[in-house]
Amino acid sequence: MASLPEPLSARYRVGRLNNPDYPLSREDVVWTLAFVKKKMADEAPDLVGLPQPLLLRKFQSFAEASLMLLKQRGGCGHETDRLRSCLLELIADLTIESN
Repeated sequence: MASLPEPLSARYRVGRLNNPDYPLSREDVVWTLAFVKKKMADEAPDLVGLPQPLLLRKFQSFAEASLMLLKQRGGCGHETDRLRSCLLELIADLTIESN
């Protein structure tokens, strides 16, 4: 039997982001932005080796998600969908550790 991920593990959090039925919280957005920021600070190979156009798209998603977080009002459907899309773009192709 496969073990369930720890409730607050990176793998668990990313799984929640991938679930369109899961309501995004401010904490999810902040965690994702901090996760990607740490990956960049650690010069993670999955980000360092990206071609410049893809890296720029990730930066654009990071900036857009950050701005949406700042002016978030109540999370209407379209804004929440766009925010989730930005977060998923950010974590796409990143190595997610199990803890």
